[in-house]
This record gives sequence, structure tokens and C-alpha cells, in this order.
Amino acid sequence: AIMNGKDKKAGSIAGVHTIKNPIKAAIAVMEKSEHVMLSGNGAEQFAKLQGLEIVNPKYFWTENRWKSLQKAKELEKLKNPKAENSKPDYFIIDQKFGTVGCVALDQFGNLAAGTSTGGMTNKKYGRIGDAPIIGAGTYADENVGISATGWGEFFIRSTAARTIAAKIQYLNKDVKTAAQETIDEIEKMGGDGGLIALDKNGNFAMPFNTSGMYRGAITEDGEIEVEIYK
Repeated sequence: AIMNGKDKKAGSIAGVHTIKNPIKAAIAVMEKSEHVMLSGNGAEQFAKLQGLEIVNPKYFWTENRWKSLQKAKELEKLKNPKAENSKPDYFIIDQKFGTVGCVALDQFGNLAAGTSTGGMTNKKYGRIGDAPIIGAGTYADENVGISATGWGEFFIRSTAARTIAAKIQYLNKDVKTAAQETIDEIEKMGGDGGLIALDKNGNFAMPFNTSGMYRGAITEDGEIEVEIYK
């Protein structure tokens, strides 16, 4: 998903297998269609029509993700011996490598947020997480931009990204307070994860309730901050 804060235009895709750069497809949905979200075959057909690069699904294969899937399946069998012929009920949330998100502030004070993810390992067929859902895992307005990662169902249920924006707009809270309160709410619900949030003045927050979250920030002067653990 991607969203521009200035005009609140947004685009997102879900359930695709062959688009080399899914974020480009989200941008195309935002800029070249009257829709916000496209999914599955429809999203892939649209991407082809827009001239985006299409690849064989094998392009996305990595040994690390494959091993994660096998581990999840093994744990599922231990939990339910008949699971081999049933729908998956055990999944792994990969907090370290599963999602890439960014928020940017330009010289004119405009904000934009984007998020891309492969989702949970061993998720049920057709499952959609929070990343492509505007207001859940991705959101931007004139005050703040947000991109989230973690257990998507809880970010959807709490409308996490939009909640942060609303706290800033209507309750006059600063970005760090609004972001932390939202992560705290998700934790109380039983979920985990983290997010990055950047406001119109360049203040940012990167809260999470897991053991770590790969994160970084760079200022207009080129000062870089990179962290992994708390």
C-alpha cells in the first residue's frame, strides 16, 4: 500500500504472486485507476496493463522463508497429527524479515507512507493482513504518516494507523505518545508488532512490543539512526 498525506490519495494490492515490485502496482492503482485496492488476478492483470514487470513466482523463493514454512508445518503436525490434510491452524509471525515500510516528509511539508509484506508464514490461503489496508497498516494525512508491521489482525481490529492520526488531529497528542498508546492498545488485545510514524515537523516514533524491530531514520541533514533491539 501507499498513501499521500496531502490529498489522501491511496493505492494498494493484495494476494499477488507475479508482480516483481508490488509497491509499484500500488502506486499505479493510486495514480491510474479510480480504485484504492485491487487483489489477486485482477491486480496482476492491472499491473500487466500498466507495463509493470511480471516474473515467475519462483523469483520470490528464498531458502530462509522456505525453512520457516517447513518449521511451521512441523509444529502444526505436532499440535494436530491430522493437520497434513487440513487447513493450517499454526503460523509464524516473522517480525524480523517480513515487512518493509517507510514514511517520508518532503521539503514542502508533504507526508507519504508505504508498506510491503509477504505476510505470515503458513497463513491460510487468501488471508490478507494489515499492510494493504488503508488505516490499519498504512496511513498518511497532513499531520502524520504511519507504516506498521506485526500481527496484522490486531492492527486491523484497532485501525492502528488511523488511530494514531486521529489522536494527533483530535486529541492534540504528539507523535510519540499517540504511537506508543496505539501499540499498548494492541498489546492489551493480545497482539504484537511495531510501527514507524513521522509527523509534519519531522518528529518520529518507532515503538514496538517485541524483542526487536529493524528500524532506521535519516534527517534532512543526513544524520542516520539505525537500531534493532530496544
